[in-house]
Amino acid sequence: MHPYVAKIKKKMPAAAQFPPSGDKRYKILETAMKRHQHKPDALIEVLHTAQELFGYLENDLLLYVAHCLKLPPSRVFGVATFYHFFNLKPKGKHTCVICMGTACYVKGADKLLASIEQVAGIKAGETTADGEVSLLTARCIGACGIAPAVVFDNAVTARVLPATAVERVKGWMQHGS
Repeated sequence: MHPYVAKIKKKMPAAAQFPPSGDKRYKILETAMKRHQHKPDALIEVLHTAQELFGYLENDLLLYVAHCLKLPPSRVFGVATFYHFFNLKPKGKHTCVICMGTACYVKGADKLLASIEQVAGIKAGETTADGEVSLLTARCIGACGIAPAVVFDNAVTARVLPATAVERVKGWMQHGS
């Protein structure tokens, strides 16, 4: 365990101490931070590793990373909330990411988003109550030539029409697959 984390643990009440004992994911994360020599400039790589291990970046995990890398929590939270590929909540079984970049927006991304929000009963950034579908937006996915672009379960799809997107999301919700 990093000496800085050990020092903080001594000052914390027992209920708030981290990492939780017995959770091997924290040991793997600590190994990744050691590989980067606990350097603050490794923050993005460490956050990627943490998300791979835990599925998303909950507040306690972000605080743990901040303490280990000797960074202010505001910087860690700032990075985690700035980049769209970090998730602060558990993701659904399926993900639908709508590009909201200029080209996609001009070609109807706003209509795509509104259609899916209505059908799924959620807003961008949310997951359906059954955990099947997460609806996300991205500032730009770099696929301007095929606008409007949508990423369905990590597969970029070109020139998506609202009806096509709705059909895909309805299929996920009805079949749970």
